[in-house]
Amino acid sequence: MGSGKWSDNDYYLKESARRVSGESAFKYTDNEMSRVSRDKWKVNQKMDPKGVTRESRDSATHPESLAIGVIFDHTGSMGETPRVLQRALARMMGTLLEKGKIANPQVLFGANGDATTDQAPLQIGQFESDITMEDDLGRLLLEGNGGHYGQESYELALYFMARHTSMDCLEKRKKKGYLFLIGDELPYNIKKSEVKSIIGDELPQNIPVEQIVAEAKEKYHIFFLIPTGAHGGRNPAVMQRWVELLGQEFVVQLENPEEIAERISLIVKTNEEKLAPAKGKTKIPTTAPKEPARKKKPGRI
Repeated sequence: MGSGKWSDNDYYLKESARRVSGESAFKYTDNEMSRVSRDKWKVNQKMDPKGVTRESRDSATHPESLAIGVIFDHTGSMGETPRVLQRALARMMGTLLEKGKIANPQVLFGANGDATTDQAPLQIGQFESDITMEDDLGRLLLEGNGGHYGQESYELALYFMARHTSMDCLEKRKKKGYLFLIGDELPYNIKKSEVKSIIGDELPQNIPVEQIVAEAKEKYHIFFLIPTGAHGGRNPAVMQRWVELLGQEFVVQLENPEEIAERISLIVKTNEEKLAPAKGKTKIPTTAPKEPARKKKPGRI
């Protein structure tokens, strides 16, 4: 996916048309909430993670694609976050393309809730390069519900991205993509029953969240963004747990949720600059590097 090209003009034309019609950018949520009772809400068919793999592929338009996943917690006070990013989408793409010099970003939008209480605990769109990505935002079901134990199902989003995405940046160029989780609670461990019912995979046993984080890190630079104004945003236990899982520099607190779009694009820009070799210089080691002692990897569950 992701063969088109981003245009600010396309975005503003859609915004203008919605203002005239009075239609929301999150039409699917509005329709479900007005049409049926909460217990009958369903994931939009195009956002259903069951039995699918999402792909980020090179094309003539995007010869060196870079996969970027953005997955929101849509529960409780976090339900407003996708709306904030939708309003700032043109700014995010502008910063990536112009300031960040990221020529070929392919962005996937998704959302997670709580698999113990929600009708749509995981929703995953496609990797897209043009205005189509905004269509996926509009297909999200923003339940605003969630669990009651200070945890949400971020682990299902990590599982899907680790095992059900395929991208040319990694497979052709050994270059990791980016994954941004936006939330304010703790993750669960992976429950095999939830993976089967929501994603369709048969697992022999449950999986510790640490293992699925390690798998996802092989494919993505993973960042957890915490809006401090959200329900659990100032809970030190949330910050501490995600730092344990990802590392200090990969957990970012946001005082203002309006910063989310720019912060995502600036993180990608800064990290890409850090990873890029100095212009005209090739690092040639003067001595052969010592091979570190290898730890025995446990088999994948």
